[in-house]
Amino acid sequence: METSIRTIQTKLPETGTSIFAVMSQMAAENDAVNLSQGFPDFPVSEELVERVNYYMKAGMNQYAPMPGVKPLRDAISKMFSDKYSVIYHSDKEITITAGATQALYTAISTFIKEGDEAIIFEPAYDCYAPAVTLNGGLVKHSRLNFPDFSINWDELPHMINHRTRLIIINSPQNPTGSVLSREDMERLERITRNTDIIILSDEVYEHLIFDGLTHQSACLFPELAQRTLIIGSFGKTFHATGWKTGFVLAPEKLMTEFRKTHQFVIFASNTPVQYAIADFIGNKENYLHLGTFYQEKRDIFADRLKDSRFKVLPAHGTYFQLLDYSAISDKSEMEFARWLVEEHKIAAIPVAPFYQNHDEHKILRFCFAKKEETLRKAAKILAGI
Repeated sequence: METSIRTIQTKLPETGTSIFAVMSQMAAENDAVNLSQGFPDFPVSEELVERVNYYMKAGMNQYAPMPGVKPLRDAISKMFSDKYSVIYHSDKEITITAGATQALYTAISTFIKEGDEAIIFEPAYDCYAPAVTLNGGLVKHSRLNFPDFSINWDELPHMINHRTRLIIINSPQNPTGSVLSREDMERLERITRNTDIIILSDEVYEHLIFDGLTHQSACLFPELAQRTLIIGSFGKTFHATGWKTGFVLAPEKLMTEFRKTHQFVIFASNTPVQYAIADFIGNKENYLHLGTFYQEKRDIFADRLKDSRFKVLPAHGTYFQLLDYSAISDKSEMEFARWLVEEHKIAAIPVAPFYQNHDEHKILRFCFAKKEETLRKAAKILAGI
């Protein structure tokens, strides 16, 4: 159907299709091993699936309360109390969302207005900046130091002014797998002291952390926690990305404002899934050992590439591994990713789209949330290039 409108004005005129969708489609068209989009190729826990089915049959199929079902909010409160020794009030400080992306968009929409500025560390997950732009805000990009992808703490104070409304952090970080240390969080706490800056802390990979490191959640730093919304994701934690169930933790004053927006974006998320997850996280064994589980997968993949022409960059968290291909080709990241799919039947994600100006370091992101046989097959292909 054609339109008679001569000029269509939108808020994101330069934005195209997500690189994740592009590469996954390319993988499907070329029957390639898909290590691009970040989703597992192994099944969800049978116990968890059975609990969802149980609540469906029990009639829990209508709208959940706007903040989420109380058993799940109570369970999250206990989970954070057990793990971090902090208390979030389940009625006033926890909200269940339709995935982390919705939580992030709602949080940004709540606090960013025309003329406000948000600081983002790049390479950054691709949903942050568009959400700021859609709400009339200005994005300021601070580049992480290469190759360890640490924050440039000397630069950050100079980026802050009276219009700075939001700083978005992500640890463990997608796409790099870097992890913020206690010292990092303490510096952020000092830099934002005596300001009205809100911190949006994307912690969806909180349980996927390796090499003996400890996740430094924003909730562990009392002064920082007072100005922070923490974003979590059960899709990432329980290998069920298609269920789109996440959560937000925040002090009551921030959460009150968040919910005002949340009710008009989604109102409530999937009811039987919420009840099922509430039961499932009641058993700590269902999430405490996820770091070990994914570190084994990282090592299966990375160890088989040690003697290849790819350089394996450190990955201390998430389920993503960056590989440097500069010793193999001068092609751009997109060209090399396309070549891998078409010629070698393996799909990855270029890191350049995670930068404002598509800066390139000749690195690709590979997802290792896969069966061992998938990882071995992928590593064999890559090691032979």
